[in-house]
Amino acid sequence: MFKLGIIGYGGRIRDMMKEFLRTGKMELVAVCDVDPAYARKNADENGVGEYAFYTDAREMLEKESLDGVLVGTRCSLHTEYACLVASYGIPLFLEKPVATNREDEARLKSILYHNDKTVVSFPLRVTDIVLRVKEIIQSGRIGKLSQVQAVNNVPYGRVYFHGWYRDESETGGLFLQKSTHDFDYINSMLDGAKPLSVSAVASKRIFTGDMPEGLLCESCPKKDSCPEGPDALRKLGIDPTGYACCFARDTGNHDCGSALVSYDTGLHVVYTQNFVARNKAAKRGARFIGYDGTVEFDFPTGIITVYEHHTGKVEKIDMSGDFGQHFGGDRRLAEAFLRVLEGGKSPSTLAEGILSVSMCLAARESAAERRFVDVTPLA
Repeated sequence: MFKLGIIGYGGRIRDMMKEFLRTGKMELVAVCDVDPAYARKNADENGVGEYAFYTDAREMLEKESLDGVLVGTRCSLHTEYACLVASYGIPLFLEKPVATNREDEARLKSILYHNDKTVVSFPLRVTDIVLRVKEIIQSGRIGKLSQVQAVNNVPYGRVYFHGWYRDESETGGLFLQKSTHDFDYINSMLDGAKPLSVSAVASKRIFTGDMPEGLLCESCPKKDSCPEGPDALRKLGIDPTGYACCFARDTGNHDCGSALVSYDTGLHVVYTQNFVARNKAAKRGARFIGYDGTVEFDFPTGIITVYEHHTGKVEKIDMSGDFGQHFGGDRRLAEAFLRVLEGGKSPSTLAEGILSVSMCLAARESAAERRFVDVTPLA
């Protein structure tokens, strides 16, 4: 049984722990967190019994004999703890984004020696639907690629404006929160093509306003009529306690953004994300256009569609199913981390995490400065 430690037992790591424990070959023996009550709550939801608790990560790493460590802190601390765990040579499961600024991006490059022992939390690249589309592309069925068009219309976008995610100093902004996944799975499907530069725009037209800073939803004079107010949240099964007004002056984050990414093969990717879409307007996936055909897929529906350009034939492939979180990707990541603990290779390395961050930082800078920004090479 492999012994795991956690640094930052938040909601995301709680969800991943379900999959780690499901393997029957890993157990949680130590936790480091600033909030023992919240950590205990998440452990209880995972069915975890006793564990050693620490408030200092270095002390935990010194005292415990750990086979692997999961880092699930707030985003601004991912780099710090990744570097700490790497210094002990312990296999690492690292939440995304792996960094939120250029300084931390550079720090991570100094621990690339830990690349083979790191699994970055990129579940989309290992889903059945992505792997099937990649197989279709590599088979030559759609011919030489011309362009990729990708979209992420997020139906739960309100979470990025109500709670702590609105603090861009913690998250790095929504290119790093969402695009990091999408850029990564696209990179994984392009057979080694390297992104060279990014041009991006971002706008904030909906989740903005003149309501006071720090105003909580439950204290808002408009709470009974607001479509994002407490009653609306409760109908969605969300506890509004502590939620702040998403139409206040301090919301942070753009509510839609787009990026144009050029690659060394001459290919370019057009990507757009939106945080205003709701319900069945949700869409996440991509369209790969080749000379002989087009293949597209959508995560929410699980449908792949192949269009043959020269015959007019259209084929639909249903990949839907109850796979759990991230369309089955979380389960695959847990299995992948187990393989790393056993001496195998990671399907989502630190280098790939850094590359995605470099693209997202380029997008953020491009949108702010209105210019093309080069993607920083790893070496």
